[in-house]
Amino acid sequence: MKKPRLSFWQIWNMSFGFLGIQFGFALQNANVSRIFETLGAKIDAIPILWIAAPITGLIVQPIIGHMSDKTWGRLGRRRPYFLSGAILASIALFIMPNSPLLWVAAGMLWIMDTSINISMEPFRAFVGDMLSSEQRTTGFAMQSFFIGIGAVVASALPYIMTNWFGISNIAPEGMIPESVKLSFYIGGIVFFLAVLWTVISSKEYSPEELKKFSEEADSRSSSLPAGSFGHYEENPIVRSKFLKNGLIWTIIGAALFVIFYFFIYIDYGIGVFFGGIAAFGLLQMVAGLMSKQKRTSSGLVIVMNDLFKMPKTMVQLAYVQFFSWFALFAMWIYTTPAVTHHIYGATDTQSALYNEGANWVGVLMSVYNGFAAAMAFLLVWLAKKTSRKSVHAISLICGGFGLASFYIIKNPNLLLISELGIGLAWASILAMPYAILTGSLPANKMGVYMGIFNFFIVIPQITAAAILGFFVKHLFGDEAIYALLLGGASFILAALLVINVDDVDEAKS
Repeated sequence: MKKPRLSFWQIWNMSFGFLGIQFGFALQNANVSRIFETLGAKIDAIPILWIAAPITGLIVQPIIGHMSDKTWGRLGRRRPYFLSGAILASIALFIMPNSPLLWVAAGMLWIMDTSINISMEPFRAFVGDMLSSEQRTTGFAMQSFFIGIGAVVASALPYIMTNWFGISNIAPEGMIPESVKLSFYIGGIVFFLAVLWTVISSKEYSPEELKKFSEEADSRSSSLPAGSFGHYEENPIVRSKFLKNGLIWTIIGAALFVIFYFFIYIDYGIGVFFGGIAAFGLLQMVAGLMSKQKRTSSGLVIVMNDLFKMPKTMVQLAYVQFFSWFALFAMWIYTTPAVTHHIYGATDTQSALYNEGANWVGVLMSVYNGFAAAMAFLLVWLAKKTSRKSVHAISLICGGFGLASFYIIKNPNLLLISELGIGLAWASILAMPYAILTGSLPANKMGVYMGIFNFFIVIPQITAAAILGFFVKHLFGDEAIYALLLGGASFILAALLVINVDDVDEAKS
């Protein structure tokens, strides 16, 4: 039984919630570093303040994916998670700009990012559930379109508030400007209403229907050459492998922490990074012990088994995602200080010049998101004419040169051109890897594997948060612009890695 083709408006409705998700995400990306600096954070400390959020995403996404795979109720399979995440994120958006202290703002970022993850992860699996392989690229492109539209408006909101409505863009020391506060309030409302629209206007296939679709897909894929993609196997990994690998990871993490602490240099970011390596080892050992006790139905054991049984295509895409998202995280953390310091020459966060530059960063982020929305469906057309891999590689190269160009541009208006390359990369990152990935995934594991795939978004974020602060302070002389150059190089490396990815859907066709 083949999945029926959905109409344009059905795909529109099932993707509309991403408008709200990206509204919150864009407000976070464009303004959180500004809020941190306003509340007294030093430039080299900004990355560590971001680190709790991606660590939580690393934990939350596979759990939510596994839970949504097993859920079926009045609201369906994925929609309960859309809605609950939207409610929590909307509340966090109202509280965030009213944070009285730096640690409160960091905590709210953690809660907000966790809530966004609760909504976002099932949306990715939703496309895999609802659309056939022929329509998945269109489905993810539609998500890219709404992500772009939401981010255009959200990123520019503080600028709009100040320049269109005359709302104050400056505030007393340690206070967040009214233009930023109102932007977050609007974001909370839009987030909730957009996700609610998808919940109300979309239906989901029942577990029985999805099983029939999966059986049809399996019968079609059985004719593929052996090794064309990794097949999921139900046989669990033996506990001895978990225990052995876990011990190795734990020792490596602990040893690196000790070496850096006593002989090289360590700060909170690097400490968390090495601690994360050790923690991953400990989780493997716990999974091994649970397997020994025959507790193989535990969520932790299932996720760990799925992690080590990833399809070949997913493994290949993991490297592409790592360097793509490392570049993005460098951009989100350091665009505000890079533009305000390197181009505007402003370092006083209370000055009108600094806040003018910070507002312009919001406009720049609005432009790249707007261009991403405009290019979303063109990329689908180009992928059909060429391939998803070639489109993704070219887009990432354009993003790399766009980000690196911040170093040589001195006129803020010319940065709008740079944002076009970044926007092209962003449109492709939001669509092509997921469209390629879903063809290699078993239908009954779509949610958990989409959650695991988020590891390769979160791990580069943790890595960036761990090392970029050290680089900026000790290697770059507190010049944030060099972090953007590093991000540009990371984009280009990701483009080169795309060449080795196996696109299963193209192999089937």
